[in-house]
Amino acid sequence: MPPKKRQSTSKPKAAGSKRAKLDEAASESSAGKEKKPAKAAAKKDSDAPAAAAAPSTAAAPSTSATSLECPAAKDAEGRPWSLKLASWNINGLRAWLKNNGTRYLLEEAPFIIGVQEIKCPSAKVPPEASIPGYHALFSSADKDGYAGTGIYSRDKPLSVKEGIGAAKHDGEGRVITAEFEKFYFVTAYVPNSGRQLARLKYRVSEWDKDFAAYLRGLDAVKPVIVCGDLNVAHLEIDLANPKTNQRTAGFTKEERDSFSSMLSSLDLVDTFRQVHPDQTKAYTFWSYMRNARAQNIGWRLDYFLVSKRLAGRVCDSLIRSSVMGSDHCPIVLLLSL
Repeated sequence: MPPKKRQSTSKPKAAGSKRAKLDEAASESSAGKEKKPAKAAAKKDSDAPAAAAAPSTAAAPSTSATSLECPAAKDAEGRPWSLKLASWNINGLRAWLKNNGTRYLLEEAPFIIGVQEIKCPSAKVPPEASIPGYHALFSSADKDGYAGTGIYSRDKPLSVKEGIGAAKHDGEGRVITAEFEKFYFVTAYVPNSGRQLARLKYRVSEWDKDFAAYLRGLDAVKPVIVCGDLNVAHLEIDLANPKTNQRTAGFTKEERDSFSSMLSSLDLVDTFRQVHPDQTKAYTFWSYMRNARAQNIGWRLDYFLVSKRLAGRVCDSLIRSSVMGSDHCPIVLLLSL
């Protein structure tokens, strides 16, 4: 989820200006999202500080027909799209269900959707999480109210794997993989480096390396499609205020360089930037503080990455910024497969 959103713990230089205060708000709300839940928020399925918690009056996801239209997109060889995939950091499965989050899934109707930050142990997944027409798969964290990932797919996967095969990571339920005939579908919720960058070394030196090794093993068998909240704004164009967030979790040089290294070493392609290389103000996460979403002061933290040999099959990569219900919005990938 974003820097979970992390944005910087240090104040912007122009701290007295209206823009600086907005920058700071976005930063602070994201920075502590993966810390231990505040007592006041513990019953709200949130591990974010109380100040960053979603408003209790959150409306059901907004999904107008217009907002969910798909372009008549074609791939590099002129083939129309035939496969729709989606991803969404839902910021709490139980809250998402209560707020009618499944409405988006049913209206978008992707073949597969990956969800992140489900914050729900397997034993407490409510019956409503079973959605007609979809197989539901979840990988929960050991701790209730924290992390976790899931996949809804129309077809039953050939195989399913929780985690990446490393005990030091897998207790947080951050990765689930579903194998299909032509690809592996991997949903990930990458660790936040946290306030004061307390987990930065772990994130870059341990998690990123082990996750890359896991993906490399999958890619040796068949192409991979990786989606989720990867907790990094890769380029300056990927967040509203890069200058004031240089040492904010999710935009440090270390995280961005590590992400670049993973893309290049694994021959992975950021599909959104492949299709929309210069698009600005394209964000997938906004702080709940100080009206950040309404003013589009956000971060692009959610991605669809594909093996390079699938890049020619990408028709479009979309951001559903009008869909409410979380501090992230869904993203969609259209492929000709």
